[in-house]
Amino acid sequence: MPTTLSGRRARGPVRTAIAIVLLGLLLFPVYWMVNISLQPSGNALSGTFFPTHPSLAGYRSAIADQGGHLVISLLVAAGTVVVTLVVSAPCAYALAQFRFRWISWALLAILISQMIPGIVIANALYTAYERLGLLDSVPGLIIANAANAIPFGILILRSFMLGVPPSIVEAARVDGAGLFRAFLSIVVPISRNSLITVGLFSFLFAWSDFIFALTLTTKGQVVPVTLGIYTYLGAHIANWSAVMATAVLASVPAIILLVVAQRYIAAGATGGAVK
Repeated sequence: MPTTLSGRRARGPVRTAIAIVLLGLLLFPVYWMVNISLQPSGNALSGTFFPTHPSLAGYRSAIADQGGHLVISLLVAAGTVVVTLVVSAPCAYALAQFRFRWISWALLAILISQMIPGIVIANALYTAYERLGLLDSVPGLIIANAANAIPFGILILRSFMLGVPPSIVEAARVDGAGLFRAFLSIVVPISRNSLITVGLFSFLFAWSDFIFALTLTTKGQVVPVTLGIYTYLGAHIANWSAVMATAVLASVPAIILLVVAQRYIAAGATGGAVK
């Protein structure tokens, strides 16, 4: 027994060192992105390992050229969150609480919809958007990204709402609340963690979207930041500091949301399994 305990204690620091090395390798591209964004030369190949003379010229150029694109991405991502939650929450509750034979087929259809490549959906939407006049518009991108996020939201929310006791909803109905009022007053507050989880992931889906942005915007009037970085490369290929500064600015909202909502994500993702 003492030998076993000493062996475990000896392996502990080794595992910690290996984990630190792996974490460093995974985070090195992020560090290099920040490092190049602060390099005065803007050359990704000749840049020093540490910015001894940091410059904010890349960030000034990025804000001037890509600030509007960041705002468009924020509008699209925020709108996608709203549409996704408004549609997926009642659908998930219906699939969780109502008992019909066709529900299993509905879930299968939702799973299959998640397997369809995004480029296929984008090409199909292009024809419809051209007829409806939704090309090169923020609402068009919101609808496209929400259509991509809603099936995921339904699956996550349903797994949690399966554990909501029907008795508390029935008690609210007895007190005079309608079905919709009971859903808003009882089910939605209970499902807060899962709603935050779905909202965060739908925001990240829309924020990092490139396929819909490239396919459904043709005139350059509505340009999300992902498409802005793509077009930015051709004009600033010799000045990587501006390109990397744009990438850093585009990463900030996602990092902030993940840090703030991480405890809700853990609770929301596992809530359906432990209830």
